[in-house]
Amino acid sequence: MRAVLLGVAVAAGPVLGQATIDVPSGQPVSLIETVWGEPGPTGLTLRFRFLAPEIARDGGAVDFETAAEDMAYLCEAYALPRLSELGARPSQIVISLSDRPLPFGTADPEATQFFEAYSPEGDRCIWEGF
Repeated sequence: MRAVLLGVAVAAGPVLGQATIDVPSGQPVSLIETVWGEPGPTGLTLRFRFLAPEIARDGGAVDFETAAEDMAYLCEAYALPRLSELGARPSQIVISLSDRPLPFGTADPEATQFFEAYSPEGDRCIWEGF
């Protein structure tokens, strides 16, 4: 069974009613959802799914290298501080960016999506790569 925790917004933002999260690139990013309960390769995996319209291959201004820096930042500055709130100690955190909202686990050939995996170690996210 898959469990989904919807993100809680601090203030209404322009995307899906979620607050915009500041990232190093300056692109607008907002939380779509947090997913746990789906098996990962190394045990409990928490997935933080973000909407990032600027990564779109048609008309987007953010390339993968820039988005990768944003994903590392989101892991350390957004995901790690929320682990205690979620009551979970995962072995892996996956950060994903999508240029449009998609249901978890679905593919859309028109969508641009980036994923990175990290191991949480203290107050750091150690990049694992896929």
